[in-house]
Amino acid sequence: MANGPLHGVRILELGSIGPGPFCGMLLADLGAEVLRIDRAAGATLVGPSASFRDELMHRGRRSAAVDLKHPDGAGVILDLVEHADGFFEGFRPGVCERLGIGPKECLARNPRLVYGRMTGYGQDGPMAQAVGHDLNYIAQSGVLGLIGRAGEPPTPPLSLAGDFGGGGMILALGMLAALVERGTSGRGQVIDAAMVEGSALLATCFFGFLQNGTWSAERGTNIVDSGAPYYDAYETADGRYLSVAAMEPHFYANLLGLLELDPDALPEQNDRERWPEMKPVFAEAVRRRTLAEWLARADGVEACVAAVVSLDEIPDDEHLTARASFVHHEGRLQPAPAPRFSRTPSALSYPPPLPGEHTAEALADWGLDAARIDALLSSGAVGAAAAQPM
Repeated sequence: MANGPLHGVRILELGSIGPGPFCGMLLADLGAEVLRIDRAAGATLVGPSASFRDELMHRGRRSAAVDLKHPDGAGVILDLVEHADGFFEGFRPGVCERLGIGPKECLARNPRLVYGRMTGYGQDGPMAQAVGHDLNYIAQSGVLGLIGRAGEPPTPPLSLAGDFGGGGMILALGMLAALVERGTSGRGQVIDAAMVEGSALLATCFFGFLQNGTWSAERGTNIVDSGAPYYDAYETADGRYLSVAAMEPHFYANLLGLLELDPDALPEQNDRERWPEMKPVFAEAVRRRTLAEWLARADGVEACVAAVVSLDEIPDDEHLTARASFVHHEGRLQPAPAPRFSRTPSALSYPPPLPGEHTAEALADWGLDAARIDALLSSGAVGAAAAQPM
């Protein structure tokens, strides 16, 4: 069912939450055959999902359920590893070693294996075993402290900077890089992806700005953190929000014209000391019209403005619809795979699976014979879930 530039690449995903599933989704979206290994019993939903079918980050792969604490559980994983190009897990350091499926065991069975590891703080160091979630990791990396308005506490940026950007995406990048290198060396290797480091990497430019004096450590006083009057979201007359990002002088001039503000009555664009008095002037100007009126007035004007769109408005967005940036797949609206490829386009395949929905068929496709699969099912080393309606 897979398409895309990774067609033919086989990846084992040890089921987890957050950054792990996001990494698996990215690889599956790009065409890899990703087999998710879920727990044989007791799988639970994490977060607000109403069902496993709503876990959209699980899309694009099948699920086999394996009891890793069963005497035969590790053997199942190691047999699958022989047929895999990559494997990734999101346990605390040392857990996979104790289960008998650590890098040493897996690479002994398949020296070409790319073995990815996702943690908050990394595989070693004094905090390697510390518990945490996205917010803790981006707090320690310095990222959380960058985000928020002046005089207010830091604002949690959803799970974007830690789990998804600094975690799952960095792990996927690392695995792809190791797969490319393997083409030269013929050898696999281990990727140690830590969200505290990945999130810091996303903020690299701000570390530079701070050290050259162009960034203030005080939140909400810089160009892109809501300090600048020309870079913010303002409420409109109908209670909606208009985003404004006119950084360059010519765009800023167009913005002032759009808002009907006299440039001679305002301080210079980048007079930071006077930004606080300029903010209410911009806010008052935007409140004079509805969002629809602003969008109509801005049509054809290069002023860097856009509506703040809610998730339920996505199907009505003309541009996103024209590019099919979002798709309905198996009854769920979701972002389409990205980026786009001219010769090997990606496409969605499997919907999010139930844990163990494909155990028997997937294990057979990955080289286990029917008799062994039946024995594993009978012993409880693997489990299966009956397919349910979408």
